[in-house]
Amino acid sequence: MPGGAGVRRPDHQTTTRPTAGPAADGGPEDGLAESGPPSGRSPESGGTLPDASGRLPSRGMGAASPPRPDGPDGVTAEAVLAPYLRGQAADFLRSLRLHREHSAPSDAGGQGAEAASRALRRSARRISGSLHTFRSALDPVWADHLRTELAWLSGTLAREHAYAGRLTRLVDALHQLSGAALPAARGAGSTEPTGSTRPAAGSPGKNPSASSDAQGRAVLGVGAARAGALLERQLTLARTRAHSAALQALGSSRFHAVADAVALLASEVPLAPGTTGRGTEALLEPAERAEQRLIGAVAALPPDESAEPYNEAQDAPWHHARLLLRLHRYAHEVVLGAADPVLTGAGHALDLHRDAAEAAGAAAAAARTPRIAPATAYALGVLHADQRHEVEAARAVFRETWPYAAAMTAP
Repeated sequence: MPGGAGVRRPDHQTTTRPTAGPAADGGPEDGLAESGPPSGRSPESGGTLPDASGRLPSRGMGAASPPRPDGPDGVTAEAVLAPYLRGQAADFLRSLRLHREHSAPSDAGGQGAEAASRALRRSARRISGSLHTFRSALDPVWADHLRTELAWLSGTLAREHAYAGRLTRLVDALHQLSGAALPAARGAGSTEPTGSTRPAAGSPGKNPSASSDAQGRAVLGVGAARAGALLERQLTLARTRAHSAALQALGSSRFHAVADAVALLASEVPLAPGTTGRGTEALLEPAERAEQRLIGAVAALPPDESAEPYNEAQDAPWHHARLLLRLHRYAHEVVLGAADPVLTGAGHALDLHRDAAEAAGAAAAAARTPRIAPATAYALGVLHADQRHEVEAARAVFRETWPYAAAMTAP
């Protein structure tokens, strides 16, 4: 595992810079993909600027890292964390106002309300993540309570969008599969015709025989439409319930208490006693710990040789790594004013991994519906297999784009 403090890249490691893509914070659960630094940061706020390599200023980097324009002690809770949290709180309140305006009956398409909801979740996630990482620099009781409430709000608002995105993904996949070579239909309680195996992207595999492929296409053609209709009924119902739950949450006293707390945060950040006057350790040490937790979680991921695309139990450590990457990303935004660009590709791969894993679970759940036709069950099994192969492909992309090469090969 890489050593050293902060985001310093050891010289013996190979760093692969991922290609440009959606921000690491995208995906159905996360709302809009983002670009550029978060709002609420300005030169006057004391935000730290990265050096030429995009590294955090760190005590362990010594003379190898150029000093901040205002000196290393400028990376303090008063100069950096407080303005960041105030800016995100202002964004939260602005998004809430837009959401209320666009939730009126005149906004028939609902697009304005959806965009405002995404922006609301964006700010809530950043506040919550920063309260978690930099808890030692803040009033701990206040930070823990507000973080819990913001996580509840963000999760509640995210479900409707997640169900909509999952349905779109599954229906599109069904349309593509009904006219393409079929993957193995495993794990969803369906009958699997012989030879209907599609290898994962970029890996060798056996091609199905022509007759088996023709037979599989015929069965899938019959079941795909019914499978799509079943998924649409189930996921639309789930989305409707999630929409009602979101509306109920936004009208609850619990939400109004959260909004009041964020409004206070926009003007005053409760810092921990003794934080005033502390040097760089107040922020850099928590940011470095967040990064090391991420690196450790990635090093602990199951190796390639033990990977099994149909083993859903292996999804959990990947989802955990995704959450830790998000916390590191937010910590990087606090200290540097922008996300770490070398992790963009890796974060996007973990988003795709999460989406594919949850879509596969939805297909398997639909296949367990009582009294469905065998052709429908088969189509759902094929769909489940397709999404599990997407899980495997996303893991491969992550390994290719993860910049800490040594962490992927550590025993």
